[in-house]
Amino acid sequence: MHADAEKELLDNGSEHINLWGINLYPNNKKEEMIVFESLINVRPAQGNRQIEIEDEGLRKKITKIVNGLVE
Repeated sequence: MHADAEKELLDNGSEHINLWGINLYPNNKKEEMIVFESLINVRPAQGNRQIEIEDEGLRKKITKIVNGLVE
């Protein structure tokens, strides 16, 4: 669960502002592999009011990181 992973990361020194939830579907085509939805993404104070990550720049950063890890 995203919330469990979030807690573990926070307990180990990660900053909440840097934690975002995604789902990975490695059997999908590359452009459909990442789904930017998680309840931990609901952050009105950071301008994200829904479960999907709304900031396109942040989505691109996440995509670059994930693609570098799974290629």
